[in-house]
Amino acid sequence: MRMPMPMPMMAMIFLPLAACAGTGSEGPGSAPPAAMVEGPCRNDGLDRFIGQKATANLGAELLKTSGAKTLRWGAPNMAMTMDFRPDRLTVGYDDQMLVTSARCG
Repeated sequence: MRMPMPMPMMAMIFLPLAACAGTGSEGPGSAPPAAMVEGPCRNDGLDRFIGQKATANLGAELLKTSGAKTLRWGAPNMAMTMDFRPDRLTVGYDDQMLVTSARCG
C-alpha cells in the first residue's frame, strides 16, 4: 500500500509549474478578442499613450493602433522574458497605473 505524499512535498513539486502558468488576463485587463489583430506590431503612434491610465479599454486601443496580435502588460519591477515576438506589444506602467512605455516585441 502506498502512503500519500505529504502536502509540503506536493507543494514543492507543483509550485515551480504554477509560477510558469499565465492567467491570460495579467495587468490592468486584457483586451477583448475582437480587438486583436493578426499581424506584426508597429511602434508608429504609440507615444501618444504615454501618461494615460492603463485600463482594458486602453489596451484594446493600443492593440488596434499597433496592429499587434497580443498585449503584454509590464507592472512596476516585474520580471519579463526578453524573447522577441513581432506580433506582441509590451506596455509598461508605473505604481499610479500610468503608461510609461509601449513597444513592439
